[in-house]
Amino acid sequence: MRILLVLSAIVVLLGSAAAQEKKGKGLQLKDLPAAVRTAVQDNLKGGEIKNIGKEKEDGVEQYEVESVLNGKSRDFNVDTKGNLLLVEVATTIDAIPAAAKSSILKKVADGKLTLIETFTKTGQPTMYEASYTDKKGKKHEVLVKADGTETKE
Repeated sequence: MRILLVLSAIVVLLGSAAAQEKKGKGLQLKDLPAAVRTAVQDNLKGGEIKNIGKEKEDGVEQYEVESVLNGKSRDFNVDTKGNLLLVEVATTIDAIPAAAKSSILKKVADGKLTLIETFTKTGQPTMYEASYTDKKGKKHEVLVKADGTETKE
């Protein structure tokens, strides 16, 4: 019985350590350069930060901020100078333009739609990104313009 208790305690401690390690991989607001920190605070719009990561996309170093605003996922990217690059906001299939909705539903076909987001790059028209699982269980994403044209960005 004592061995079982000791083993249980070890499992709990290891699980807790792994969770802390995973949590520790994200950056904190205080870890960001001043210009980035200011841009993040300005773009939160009262939302709550869930995670901050640093990545390089298309050769540009940037910070991806995952947040929640009014109960909806709202993610945005800021470059190292504090410029807003991209905003993604969770929405519904019925809230997007009819042509974009039709194009996405055609792509999903017999699969299962899992997420719809508005996808806005600074200075460009809003697009719509859908995540879905095909009938074989494979995950996909598609990005379409308001007129329903599929794009890569």
